[in-house]
Amino acid sequence: MLERTEENTMQLRTLGKTGFKPSALGFGCMRLPVKGEKKEVDEPQAIEMLRYAIDHGVNYLDTAYPYHNGQSETVIAKALQDGYREKVVVADKMPFWEVKEYGDFDRLFNEQLERLQIEQIDYYLLHNLQGTSWPGMRDLGAIKWLEKTREAGKIKYLGFSFHDTVDIFKEIVDHYAWDMCQIQYNYACEEVQAGTEGLKYAADKGLGVVIMEPLFGGTLANPPEPIRQVWEEEDLDPVDAALRWLWNKPEVSLVLSGMSTMDQVKANVATAETAGVGGLSEKQTAAIKRAQAKYEELSPIPCSKCGYCLPCPEGVAIPENFQLYNNARMLGGNAQSLNHNLYVQKPDEMRAENCVGCRECEEKCPQSIKISEWMPKIHEALK
Repeated sequence: MLERTEENTMQLRTLGKTGFKPSALGFGCMRLPVKGEKKEVDEPQAIEMLRYAIDHGVNYLDTAYPYHNGQSETVIAKALQDGYREKVVVADKMPFWEVKEYGDFDRLFNEQLERLQIEQIDYYLLHNLQGTSWPGMRDLGAIKWLEKTREAGKIKYLGFSFHDTVDIFKEIVDHYAWDMCQIQYNYACEEVQAGTEGLKYAADKGLGVVIMEPLFGGTLANPPEPIRQVWEEEDLDPVDAALRWLWNKPEVSLVLSGMSTMDQVKANVATAETAGVGGLSEKQTAAIKRAQAKYEELSPIPCSKCGYCLPCPEGVAIPENFQLYNNARMLGGNAQSLNHNLYVQKPDEMRAENCVGCRECEEKCPQSIKISEWMPKIHEALK
């Protein structure tokens, strides 16, 4: 299952029936370092991080049309100059919410090629498929378009990323001979969305399975006090353990990490060099089980801060409201007062009380959170 490159010690896995040997760690380009009030990508730092990862064996970069408002793709283009393009495969995604008619497929795809400055995208996915979006994409001819574009030599492998129930996941897997899929999966949300059942289902059918949100939007890297105590008592690093938990599963083709600092890149590369199937210790396994139980007790809203629910037509800062509420619930004590202060300091339109219940956000939410039902509760708790 695991191999190593000759040039370095990065372990390689297998991406399903494609036969490609991806690095155990893939670079997710959704959370690149940013600077300034406009949160623009810090290009020199991002390029340095990407090239460090590639130089140390990472050979899979993942991006998407909306990441960093399109900057993610353009920064990757710059990072892959000077011979780096030949060292990696690039995965990108078609934004279904921008597709209104069949011609939009070509328009959006050509824009991505231009941003990336490449002639072929190695792995191309239908982005964020859910029960609400999949029928529309299917009926509009997405599969036909994917096959046409692959025949033209502009795409190598076909796949989809997914955020919904395991039953819908199986329906999409069975609809077409996909090469791969991308699912949210981590130890804190083992049975959420496709979950372990979906992971094994896809792998058994020969699909490569790429993992996103391995740290649940950074939540597992910076745990609340009750969970931090678990890791401190066991003298374990929570990030290292969370990644090893994933690489311990033979069905996992590779794990994407959205890294924002060079320290994160170096740490994750180091873990990827030694983690693998059978590499999770009994001590780590026991600690993860304790942490799983604590998270289940403490975090009432399963928000990963992906931002798919935005922009809200009324200006509500949905993930920020969720984070304040979850923090208050998870941490208690002084945190309740602190998060109250943070909440009331926000502009009126950004607070939960400004939700009008239109539910537009709920159609986009990968976690299927009943946002309109939570907002009044959040306001009542934090006002």
